Amino acid sequence: MTRGQISALDALEDMIARCALGDQSAFSALYDATCAKLFAVCTRVLGKTAAAEDAMQEAYIKIWNNAGRYNVTGHSPMTWMITIARNTAIDRVRGQRGHKDLADYEDVLAAPGATPEQAAIAASEAGRLGGCLAALPDDRRAAIKGAYLEGRSYAELADRAGVPLNTMRTWLRRGLIALRECMSQ
Repeated sequence: MTRGQISALDALEDMIARCALGDQSAFSALYDATCAKLFAVCTRVLGKTAAAEDAMQEAYIKIWNNAGRYNVTGHSPMTWMITIARNTAIDRVRGQRGHKDLADYEDVLAAPGATPEQAAIAASEAGRLGGCLAALPDDRRAAIKGAYLEGRSYAELADRAGVPLNTMRTWLRRGLIALRECMSQ
């Protein structure tokens, strides 16, 4: 990691620690620093702006209420918060009982109100991610899209692919590792 990445990581961890102590100004700063990314995660899963806003609000309530548990997870601050936001959005999708077609999720790249520079960066990253996804074997790509874009459970994905649950977990873990390596190049 570079010095800038380390200081950003430390800043987020500090904000979460202060939230655990009930510091509302730290929570406001944490929200400002992370809301665009968490909104994008919620929007990718839910597809609708209003539903994503509701899910994001619920996710931030969970972040506030569970800030004291952050260090127990061993994840980076963004990974921890993205997981909360994603799971909150997935819970809403499951509550609706109607999964959208994957094509409905393809055009959502960034939070509304992004600057032209942010939109260009998001589009570039989305293009890179699409290229990295395309490089994966079909079954791994379908598993990753099912889990992270459609909100399907590992058990649902394993049933759909006709493989054991542990095989599906391995596919997802290895697929994410391959994506991370591809995106870092």
